Amino acid sequence: MSVKMQQPPQLADERTLSSRAAVGTVFGLEMRQRLRGRAWYVMLAVWFVVIGAVFLLATATMGTITGIGAVLFDLVVGFVLFFGLLVAPGLSANAVNGDRAAGTLAILQVTLLTPGQLLAGKWLASWVGSLAFLLLSAPFIFWALALGGVPASEAFVSLGMLALELGLVCAIGVGVSSIANRPLFSIVATYMLVALLALGTLITFGLSTALVLEEAEVTTSYYNHTEPMPAVGPDGELPAVDPSKCVTETIRQPVPHTERITWLLAANPFVVVADAVPYARSGSGDFAYVAGGTRPPGVMESISQQVRTLQAGPDLEVTCEESLGEPRDVGRGSPIWPLGLVLQSLLAGGLLLLGYRRLRTPAGRLAQGTRIA
Repeated sequence: MSVKMQQPPQLADERTLSSRAAVGTVFGLEMRQRLRGRAWYVMLAVWFVVIGAVFLLATATMGTITGIGAVLFDLVVGFVLFFGLLVAPGLSANAVNGDRAAGTLAILQVTLLTPGQLLAGKWLASWVGSLAFLLLSAPFIFWALALGGVPASEAFVSLGMLALELGLVCAIGVGVSSIANRPLFSIVATYMLVALLALGTLITFGLSTALVLEEAEVTTSYYNHTEPMPAVGPDGELPAVDPSKCVTETIRQPVPHTERITWLLAANPFVVVADAVPYARSGSGDFAYVAGGTRPPGVMESISQQVRTLQAGPDLEVTCEESLGEPRDVGRGSPIWPLGLVLQSLLAGGLLLLGYRRLRTPAGRLAQGTRIA
């Protein structure tokens, strides 16, 4: 008598979901939720009004400046970055724990979505939401470009770096949101991290200057005038002076060697954007003015110039021309924006990695009071 062994039932083939489809699904859910809400449209309206008011006020104030298009474009870039650092954390810092508080995160976790796909979809939705604010600034950006004076390379790099910075801030917000349990705490923590990058780097740099003070001989030259100097001419040129009246003095005094600590400013978002833009300067002798010597630098261009000056270190030989306000020739220097992007990416990547571990299921341990569904 033969006995036929019954085979155990075969489990259904494990279904998989492509990364593109998974990320697109999370992205679609997030965007539909934002589009249905009213707060997003209110923020867009406020953004448009504020940027427009700043642009029109600047246009009315600087209407007589030669090359106003470049100055206005630089101003718009600075304000878009400033307000973007305020808006991006609000769009991303509750992306994950907001779903946890609403009881919908667990529903997503028991699907075929992986923690990485979930984070990627939420980050992409937050980034696209922040780019909408940049897109809403397009009328004023194109207005400034139409006035002339802005090379195409400067415009494209500025807008590209703005979009990249918004993406990094959104990544930081999503990472904090996946780690923290409470939405309010994650929003505050994200704003503190952004403030650490934008203001903390400046404070750290300022306090560190006392650590790099050294005694050095400084040669200072100036014109010894017996009568007041004439004002700067209408073409922006410095007045003619008598070279024979240039007096030189040498004294020993403490000077800060800022070239040793300028790297502390690398992670600052304003420094990253300003340092990456190839501004059209006239050459070695007119660092503060573009070709023609008639346009003052804009907001972001001034930041770039200041970083280059700090990289050059102390000015141990002040010429008579510099004493009259002519900019110091510091050269191009080494760009520090790549280091800034690396530091910001490491911060965002580290937070996302911690968030990935917190979203893995089954969870071995949950904080007290954590809502599952």
